[in-house]
Amino acid sequence: MAETGSITRASISAEARLAEAGAPRALTPTRFEWIVVSILVGTVVALIPHLRWRDAKAPAEVLSIAPPVGMPGAPPTSADGLRQRISDMEKRLRERPDDTGAAVLLADALLHQARVTSDGRLTARAGEVLKSVLNANPAHYDALRMLGAIYLSQHRFRDALEVGRRTRDLRPKDAWNYGVMGDALIELGEYDKAFDAFDTMATIRPGAAAYARVAYARELQGNLKGALQAMQMAGEATTAHDPEAQAWYAAQVGDLHLRMGQLEDADREYRRAAFMFPNHPFAVIGQGKVKVARGDRQGALAIYLDQLNRTPTLDLAARIGDLYAEGGTSAEAERYYRLAEDLAGPSIAQTEANFALFLAERGRKLPEAVKIAEAVAALRHDIFTEDALAWSYYKTGRVDEAFAASQRALRTGTRDERILAHAAAIRSVLGSRISALDVRISER
Repeated sequence: MAETGSITRASISAEARLAEAGAPRALTPTRFEWIVVSILVGTVVALIPHLRWRDAKAPAEVLSIAPPVGMPGAPPTSADGLRQRISDMEKRLRERPDDTGAAVLLADALLHQARVTSDGRLTARAGEVLKSVLNANPAHYDALRMLGAIYLSQHRFRDALEVGRRTRDLRPKDAWNYGVMGDALIELGEYDKAFDAFDTMATIRPGAAAYARVAYARELQGNLKGALQAMQMAGEATTAHDPEAQAWYAAQVGDLHLRMGQLEDADREYRRAAFMFPNHPFAVIGQGKVKVARGDRQGALAIYLDQLNRTPTLDLAARIGDLYAEGGTSAEAERYYRLAEDLAGPSIAQTEANFALFLAERGRKLPEAVKIAEAVAALRHDIFTEDALAWSYYKTGRVDEAFAASQRALRTGTRDERILAHAAAIRSVLGSRISALDVRISER
C-alpha cells in the first residue's frame, strides 16, 4: 500500500522493521476505540468556522454565539466543564427550542461525555437533538456534519459515509467531512480510499484531528514509529483548554509505546493522561495494561475492577476474567466471562466482531462465534473483523477458511501481535497437515 507523497502511507525502512521485530513485546492492547474518539478529536476547532453568528431576530436559523466546549470562552472539556456545557445548552433549548446552534453544541458535548463514560445513551440523546434540528431544516449543514459523528459512534458506517459525502459535496474545503468519510471507510475495510481521505484532510487543515488519523493509518500499515510521531504531534497541537482530548492523545501515545515494548514510556504517558483528565478510561486501563506487562497481576486486577465500576464494558470484564484464569481462580474467571457476555448484548445486535473474538479465544460458544463473525464480515472487511473470522473458523476446525481470512487480515502490513499470532497458529496447523499428507504419500 505504499504511495509516494502520501503522509498516511509513509513507510519505514527494512532495517527499522528488523530492528523493531527484535524488540521486546508487551501484551497486545486491544484495538483502538477509534470510532467515537477519532471524530471527536479536534471537534472544538472544526466547529468554529461553521457555526454562523447571526442576529437573534433572524427567523431562518437561530444559532448560538457561544464557542464550542474546549475553546476559550467556553467550559473546558474537563468532567465538570462537560457537565456545565450540557446543562447550559439543555437550559437554552428549553427556553428556545429553535436555537439550533445550542442543539449542535449540545450534541458535541454529549459525544465527548459518551467517550469518557462509555454510555451509549448519551450518543442516542445527541442523535435525537440533531434529528430535531434536521426535521425542521433538513439542509442544516452544521447538524448534518455532526450527524456523521453520531452514525460513526453507532457503528452505522455506511450511513456515516453517505452523510460525509453529502456534506463534502456541499463544502469541499471543510476538512471535517474527509475525516468522517475516512473513519467510515477504515471501519468498512476500504483502506486505500480511507487513507486518501485522511491525506486530503491533512492537506486542507493540518492539525490535531488530522494527525491522529495519520497516526492510525500508519499503525494499520505496521509503521509504529511513524504512528508515534504523528500522535505526539496531535497532542502537541491540542489546546490546554481541551484536557479530555489531551488525555486521549497521551493514552494513545502510551498504547504505541506499549506495543513497542517501551514500558517506562508507556507508563509515563498513561500517568500524564490521568493527570490531565482524572479517571479517563483510556488512561486508567492503560496503567492496568502496563502492570500486566510487568507481571503485576494483582495490581492490574485492582485497577480494572475499579474502572469496571465506572465504565462496565466487554473489554474490561474479559481482561478481569483472563487475570483470574491465569491465577487459577476459575470460578471468578467464569463470573467475569459471563458478565462480558451480558455486556456484549445479543448476538444479533453485534456490529463488530469483538464479541466473536472474545468467544473464540476462550473456547466459548464457538458456533455462535462463527455466526457473529460471519454476519459482521458480510457487512465490513476491516482487518480486525477478518482476524476474528479467521480465529473463529480455526477454533471450529475450518482451517482452510481460517487461512483465507487470516491472509486478508494481514493485507495492510499490520504488526498487531494478536493478528500475527493467530495467523502463525493457522499457518502452523495448515503446514502440519500438508507435511502429514506428504509423509503418507511417500509411504505408499
